[in-house]
Amino acid sequence: MGELRLEELSARNIVAANNLSLKPGQEAFVAPVSYSVAASVINPATAWQRVVLLDDQVAGFIHGNFDPNSEHEEFRACIWRINVDAGAQGQGVGKFASDALAEEARARGFDHINVIWEPGDDGPGAFFHRIGFVDVGETQYGETIGALQL
Repeated sequence: MGELRLEELSARNIVAANNLSLKPGQEAFVAPVSYSVAASVINPATAWQRVVLLDDQVAGFIHGNFDPNSEHEEFRACIWRINVDAGAQGQGVGKFASDALAEEARARGFDHINVIWEPGDDGPGAFFHRIGFVDVGETQYGETIGALQL
């Protein structure tokens, strides 16, 4: 495995983050409906956006949200979006990004983080379960809500 490190999302790396590729079948799972609905009320001050560099190349992106006052518990400390380039999947990029977000949540005083995903064979559920998330509920749209205790 190559060297992994985080870098804040910036004008220098946003194009590479936007051009991360997906494996066939993954495009249907990029953003759950719940996130699209809630995006209209996201406060830019609560967003935590990072790219993951693998050997100095953008290989992943993670967008977290930290808003202890959110009326929706699942959005108080959560992975809002995570994307790992198709060619970098299986190399620890997603776990590295998730661990970094979990560490940030812990430093901000949270005891768990959440994530929401669309269930399906090519979806991210198996990945989230592998790294420790457990199913804790379902959204009104039928998406799975997972939680990771810190």
